[in-house]
Amino acid sequence: MAPSPVTSPGIVGVAGRVAEPVDVRSADLRLGGRPLPVVSPARVYVCGITPYDVTHLGHAATFVWADVLGAVLRLAGADVVTSRNVTDVDDVLTRAADARGRHYDEFALSQEFAFEQDMRALGIRPPTHAPRARHHIGHVQQLAAALLRAGRAYEREGHVFFRGAEAVAASGLASDRARELAAEFGDGPDDALREDPFDVPVWRPSGERDPAWPSPWGWGRPGWHAECAAMATATLGHGVDVLVGGADLAFPHHAHQAAMAEAASGVAPFARSRVHVGAVSQDGAKMAKSTGNLTLVADLLRVTSGPALRVLVLDRPWSQPWEYRPELLEGASARLDALFSAAGRSGSTPAASRAVADRLFDDLDVSGALDVAISDGGDAARRLVRVLALG
Repeated sequence: MAPSPVTSPGIVGVAGRVAEPVDVRSADLRLGGRPLPVVSPARVYVCGITPYDVTHLGHAATFVWADVLGAVLRLAGADVVTSRNVTDVDDVLTRAADARGRHYDEFALSQEFAFEQDMRALGIRPPTHAPRARHHIGHVQQLAAALLRAGRAYEREGHVFFRGAEAVAASGLASDRARELAAEFGDGPDDALREDPFDVPVWRPSGERDPAWPSPWGWGRPGWHAECAAMATATLGHGVDVLVGGADLAFPHHAHQAAMAEAASGVAPFARSRVHVGAVSQDGAKMAKSTGNLTLVADLLRVTSGPALRVLVLDRPWSQPWEYRPELLEGASARLDALFSAAGRSGSTPAASRAVADRLFDDLDVSGALDVAISDGGDAARRLVRVLALG
């Protein structure tokens, strides 16, 4: 007798309904054009927020795509464990709190509250873990000590610097471009303390206005890349299945985060796959808090629904940069209405439902899945509504 097909338990949508199970033997998931065999637990690390200001559409795009990635992994039969960090030890946050006369951690909590409200309005599932940098200082110090023992870091005047040249080589970037990006993100490639321009701090001394903790190297605070390396390994282990963040985080942040984790643990690659979500621009420039060129999620939710915003973000390849224009909201709403109308039709075939899943398994092709679901309607459309958390 032939064995019975092994099926996934399905995915629970926001209304509590469960999508049809998928035969996991045929769930051929691809990300970034490469196969990603599905195993449980599927560990997803999402680079989260530095909580010093409210959420804009560019940030939200990363978290919406991460949410859909988790849903598709569950549809493929995986038990999914997600970790989305909060970088609440950061010089930008400290300066923003100081400017308002508030302590950095108290100010961060108020900003986190506003962020979580936006995430709920967008129908984004809470992560399994939400590590905060200030709760993982000890893990950063363990990481620094491990890197020193491995010869991958060195001490200099209260700093512990990670030797970062290999991370640059692995990125494939030209040295001049890598140096430009390092300077843009505040990595200090011109700092004379460092043996190499691409060495980055795992630990650094604190000034009078900076948060500080005791360490073997003196009072100080962690470096940004080290915070994420420590939080990821503390919550998910020494390797992850998918590393998610905005495209601008590919270098230097994710490159150094992965290199530190690999050097300390000996486990490589740190991430089996990476999802670097395309940047969202406005008026010809990238949305960014630092420049004030942004559209806030809270403002958009006053004129449209959370599901329509999800469709706006998702109806394109995840890696594609795009420019937000207010008129795009009308098109996203029309696309959502068409999907709901299709879901209201009876019938559909198992082949159509399978085709929806296949589009999603093929590099998270939401646009293709929408086309199939709207065309075939019925069960296929209802499945997509549930998986994309639109209902």
